[in-house]
Amino acid sequence: MSDFAAPRANSIEEGYLELMRKKRLYGGLTLLIFVLLMVSGFLLADSRNAGGFWDGLSHLLDFPSSVLSEASEKISLLPGIMWKVLPLLIETLNIAAVSTLVGGLAAVVLALLSTRGLAPWPWAIPFFRRCMDLMRAFPEIVIALVLIFILGGGPVPAMIAIAFHTSGALGKLFSEVAENADLKPVEGLSSVGASWMQRMWLGVLPQVMPNWMSYALLRFEINIRASAILGFVGSGGIGYELKIAMQWGQGRYDEVVAIFIVLFLTIVLVDQISSHLRQRLVKGS
Repeated sequence: MSDFAAPRANSIEEGYLELMRKKRLYGGLTLLIFVLLMVSGFLLADSRNAGGFWDGLSHLLDFPSSVLSEASEKISLLPGIMWKVLPLLIETLNIAAVSTLVGGLAAVVLALLSTRGLAPWPWAIPFFRRCMDLMRAFPEIVIALVLIFILGGGPVPAMIAIAFHTSGALGKLFSEVAENADLKPVEGLSSVGASWMQRMWLGVLPQVMPNWMSYALLRFEINIRASAILGFVGSGGIGYELKIAMQWGQGRYDEVVAIFIVLFLTIVLVDQISSHLRQRLVKGS
């Protein structure tokens, strides 16, 4: 090694070591801040709960054990209950499917209007991005509670709430995929006088559709859980029946277990099917 190369190599090594020390320092500080926030948050929550967390910790498994105990005594009744709640499960799946479809279509429009290089009005891109941020900011249950107050209980408020949140969540993901699309087909279509809609339909959608469909299927799984949860606030479906059974208490715990089994099996089945479809869409195999 020459006299000039040796000091340069040492300088590079020292710079690398200094960079690694800074990264470790920043990483350690971040971890420390996170731990302090967790501890302080827990202490604050426990103090506002009058210190009840530690008193109730020993009874943590009392409720699950009583539910499982009663269900084991009535295990022969579980298949009949599962069959009885099947229409409610179908209602929950319908809420998830319709909200995913409506939210997905709205997300396509928002994504194309907020993607650099594709948007017909580049000056409006920040506006559409903030709209998607707003849609994602409010949880489905908050939107559903407001809509139930206005429209009354039922599946419609749940569908609107989930579709609203889905539009923002999928719109963000769709936009990120569209930003990586090849613009050469779009430029070629533009050179022959194609309209914006034709450029999107023929030049962009064929490129992004496999990833968009993959994200939509994943969102459908999430929306099944969301529609079941919204049943607790009066939005219908199997979640509402689960709420009634839990409120009724002892004597209907077998129904609680049956509903949980139905939900678990449904989510596993949907997860397996959508995972297979996503793999075929993205990898083409």
